[in-house]
Amino acid sequence: MSCSETPRSGREEKRLLWFRRGAQAAFSIPGLILASAFVGFAGLARDAGLTLTQTLFMTGIVWALPAKVVLVGAILAGNGLLAAAFAVTLSSVRLAPMVVTLIPEIRTPKTSSWVLYLLSHFVAVTSWVVAMERFRSVPKTMRASFYAGLGSTLILNNMVVVTLVFVLAARLPPAVSAALFFLTPLYFLTSLWGSARERAGQAAMLFGLALGPVFHLLTPGFDLVAAGLLAGSAAFGLHLIGKRRRQA
Repeated sequence: MSCSETPRSGREEKRLLWFRRGAQAAFSIPGLILASAFVGFAGLARDAGLTLTQTLFMTGIVWALPAKVVLVGAILAGNGLLAAAFAVTLSSVRLAPMVVTLIPEIRTPKTSSWVLYLLSHFVAVTSWVVAMERFRSVPKTMRASFYAGLGSTLILNNMVVVTLVFVLAARLPPAVSAALFFLTPLYFLTSLWGSARERAGQAAMLFGLALGPVFHLLTPGFDLVAAGLLAGSAAFGLHLIGKRRRQA
């Protein structure tokens, strides 16, 4: 074996090691909560008349759970293809800031663009929160491998859950499905609060929780967007004021 092959094989072994560690990180409390939510989603998809193949395809391609729920809701409402696609797009726009903050944590001068495009497909709240928490102990050159293992394992786990629900489980009572769905936003809220690196993030969540019901009454159908814009802007303003005071 030549001397040039030895370092290359060593790097491949390291990448495989960190890929396995990322896969192991998927078997955690966040992963279990996400899997429980997919139990409810599988029941919803089956009640909507979707086949197992269609639901598995959605689980693997339409990664984020809210987008899948929106798509199934559009199917149940009898909306057309363009309307359903537009609704799913709007629900997924929220992931753009996560991609913007995650990619710099992964990118190195040697990272290929196609790798970043592929890994961006895995971006959802659960994978993002787990990755941002674990990246502190992962070498930057190995973060792409770690996130690849994490994201792909989460998707495969959820596809297994969907299959089991379709094949083995009886129809879930509506109250059980609703409770399982509720676990996911509850976990998202607590995880985002704990992983916030600045108080401005926590302030934005508090403002959003307070403004959400108000805008639901004032602008139903546009409430989440309006509350998010106003809460985020207010939190960012407080962050700038605090920064200026510290510099003064």
